[in-house]
Amino acid sequence: MDKTITTALMIVISMIMAVALFNAVYPAVLDSGNAISGMTRRTDERLQSQIEIIHAASELDSTGWWQDTNGNGDFDTFIWVKNVGETRVAALDQIDVFFGPEGNYTRIPPQGSASGYPFWIGEIVNADEWTPSATLQITVHYGAPLPAGRYFMKVSLPNGISDEHFMGM
Repeated sequence: MDKTITTALMIVISMIMAVALFNAVYPAVLDSGNAISGMTRRTDERLQSQIEIIHAASELDSTGWWQDTNGNGDFDTFIWVKNVGETRVAALDQIDVFFGPEGNYTRIPPQGSASGYPFWIGEIVNADEWTPSATLQITVHYGAPLPAGRYFMKVSLPNGISDEHFMGM
């Protein structure tokens, strides 16, 4: 009779330990599965998002003199960025634009969050939204002309996809 009670108690204790182990391990397995699916989703989004800076120009003419081509009184640099990916880019106000002389560039804020010069404005020139094959024209505004030289620009999407370009002015 003692062996029967001892065996029954061991079975009950084993079942309790199995349930406790299951309750400890199962949430960790679910969390790791969620982390893997989230990482897969972000990777897929990054693979489908691609941009390319296709051209950049400023309002300096070939002799280095400022020509206010659009008549707004600001010195402007124009950057054309094409969406060469497979998805639409929705959050244009969350794009990061870096611009400046080679080795001394800085992040340029969008017009809505800038407290003065410089700032940038984006306009999609050949579509209603920044869909695949559409081009975004970024105009970086300065209060005074920039000196001639070699300039660096980088455009980065909210998901980290970016492209960079050097231009001479």
